[in-house]
Amino acid sequence: MTSLVHAVESAFAEGGVLARKLDGFLLRPGQQAMAHAVAKVIQEGGVLAVEAGTGVGKTLAYLVPALLSGEKIIISTATKTLQEQLFLRDLPRVVRALGFPVRMALLKGRSSYLCAQRLSTAHQAAYDFSVQDLELLETARQWAQSTVEGDVAELGALQDHKVLAGLVTSTRENCLGASCPQIGNCHTLQARQRAMQAELVVVNHHLFFADAGVRTSGVAELLPSVRTVILDEAHQLSDIGVQFLGQRWSTAQARSLAQLLAAQNSGPARGMADWQGLAADLAQATKTLQALATGVGHQARHSWMDASPDMLPTAAWDAAMSDLLRTVDRGLQASHSLDQAWPELAALAQRCQDMHDSLSLFTQTRQGDQLRWLECGAELNLHQAPLTIAGHMRALLPSADAQDTQRGTSWIFTSATLGTDAQLSWFVNSCGLEEHTVLQVPSPFDYARQAALYVPSEGQAAAALDHSAGVAALVAKGARILGGRTMVLTTTLRAMRAIAQALTADLAGTDIEVLVQGQYAKRLLIENFLRSHGTSADGGNQAEAGSVLVATASFWEGVDIAGDALQMLVIDKLPFAPPDDPLVQARALAIEQAGGTPFKELHLPQAALALKQGAGRLIRSESDRGVLVVCDPRLVQKGYGKKLLAGLPPMRRLADQAQWLQALEALRQER
Repeated sequence: MTSLVHAVESAFAEGGVLARKLDGFLLRPGQQAMAHAVAKVIQEGGVLAVEAGTGVGKTLAYLVPALLSGEKIIISTATKTLQEQLFLRDLPRVVRALGFPVRMALLKGRSSYLCAQRLSTAHQAAYDFSVQDLELLETARQWAQSTVEGDVAELGALQDHKVLAGLVTSTRENCLGASCPQIGNCHTLQARQRAMQAELVVVNHHLFFADAGVRTSGVAELLPSVRTVILDEAHQLSDIGVQFLGQRWSTAQARSLAQLLAAQNSGPARGMADWQGLAADLAQATKTLQALATGVGHQARHSWMDASPDMLPTAAWDAAMSDLLRTVDRGLQASHSLDQAWPELAALAQRCQDMHDSLSLFTQTRQGDQLRWLECGAELNLHQAPLTIAGHMRALLPSADAQDTQRGTSWIFTSATLGTDAQLSWFVNSCGLEEHTVLQVPSPFDYARQAALYVPSEGQAAAALDHSAGVAALVAKGARILGGRTMVLTTTLRAMRAIAQALTADLAGTDIEVLVQGQYAKRLLIENFLRSHGTSADGGNQAEAGSVLVATASFWEGVDIAGDALQMLVIDKLPFAPPDDPLVQARALAIEQAGGTPFKELHLPQAALALKQGAGRLIRSESDRGVLVVCDPRLVQKGYGKKLLAGLPPMRRLADQAQWLQALEALRQER
């Protein structure tokens, strides 16, 4: 038995340091098994993918081996919120329990840190600010005088104000780098220096992928010195990686470059070129391209399979792109011709060159292994990315050969939801982890006793026009019995709005409030939901009227509402990915070309994972009780429904509405 494995087993044993020093610690065989596997791979090197069901306590299962190893470690999780939770709450508890100091650092992307230089010039854009915006800007200036880390999360109002936050933080494009007059007060640089000196660094997946290969980024700079990388909430890796591993161009970048060109009129090169004219031409060409792109509408993503984005005229698109490129090239020629005489223009010339290169990519034919799409909203964004992250991850990971992994680097991938089979095939294949070790640790919860599943057979078909109204009526009936205590997860924004509107009408005259995603920030919504059921986020009791929370998208995961505040979880439809999503289209086409079946190999596994993830919101502790309602008859009527059901926790089944109502009444009486 290796020394690390022995130390970890001792820590988790009955009467061990965790039982003695960690409040609320419970012996869990699944957690011990996961900790043993993590310790083994850290000790020997290699790759481990481990699915740890809800309630296993995966965070503790990887933190203890990581800390006891004494190695330099990176831990990455899905979002900045989870990153802060891990760094500010979980890590300190475990470090205190183990009883030895560890140098830790929290590293985010540059947009999370105050830029002193941009703060000093923010007043230039303040001509159309409201009084409240000006007051917040002044608050930011005062905060800047005392902050040590410069993390805008310290000033919640600033973090939530996207426009103002963008003015006082930097991007890779507008960062002045070594030539910045305030480089000695650069919070981004200081955060990276702290990370280099730390023994354990907490990052997020966006930063991990966005900075991959950029030597000055932080993460790429850290990787060579790290022995172990732990990626929590790993089920999100593929989608995040695809988004960040490719190329991107946006109208925001073009507008920023236009402002920089115009600024040369007041610099040392004023009068040496028609800077104002160049800026105006670039702004106009950008506006023309964006106006053309609005023809595809304002959905999240629009496919781009051919020469131009789908639904847009190729000739008009090519002309607009060519005009934009010519304008950028004129700026490049002007700045490059003067950068020897005025070194300040070297950065401008490089900005023009970078924009020329990224724009040129989108005028060329897309390669077969690449995905291309655009997003059109307040800004136009063009994207090109690989279909999967498998190749990128294989290049980072150690070989599966035992001789290569001996004492080599260690990579641990973990989540509560990684697959629907014992091989975790969907996750393993998408991340290039074939031939590496996989482990499934089941949830310790007694789902047959704690939870029930109800699929209304009398409900409308998922495609019916009145489906949302039917879901709302069912939710209202159940919420009246429970006094709220209900969350509704929808597969689309349209359904969310329709159900919320119908529910508000159905519950009018009751004390039950309908909360809707977007009404407040996610954190505030959950706090209001808890408070309405006599519980606050810190565990206090504050009895008020009950509520129903209607949400979509991000609420399908990362929401942890333990106790009896949530007793009914309703899912409106089976969560099949939109067939017109560019990523789904491209992957389906690749499967077809390889002779496969997209529904079986893509759509069904994705839906099974999403359904499993959503259903996991219901039971969050050993004492929770609740009912899951899936308002989609396909789950029991279609042959593929058996595969979806097999991915859900083993809840007892309710046969009809009468049993469902009885189950809700039993929950009410148990409280």
